Amino acid sequence: MISVEVAYALPYEQKIIALQVDEECTAYQAVVRSGIAELFSGVDPATASMGIFGKAIKDPATTVLKDGDRVEIYRPLIADPKEVRARRAAKMKAEKASEQTKQGGGE
Repeated sequence: MISVEVAYALPYEQKIIALQVDEECTAYQAVVRSGIAELFSGVDPATASMGIFGKAIKDPATTVLKDGDRVEIYRPLIADPKEVRARRAAKMKAEKASEQTKQGGGE
């Protein structure tokens, strides 16, 4: 048997569940066994993205855990980071252009 943890976090609540599992246990099996899906209605172990200590895993159903691993269940992103950066850059560019127009308009 090995010791692992399953973690899930919302902005207002976090839960880490410690488990003893067989040495062949996968990340998916640990999440199901933890019962975390019953505690958080938005968690579906079959479709949830997961990672171990912040490193995403491609296939939780085949990723075998090691003693001390913490399986993290990831929530979907609220906004696409690329889109947010693009909007911020466009806003900064517009503000800079507006500032230059104001400075050059009095000549």
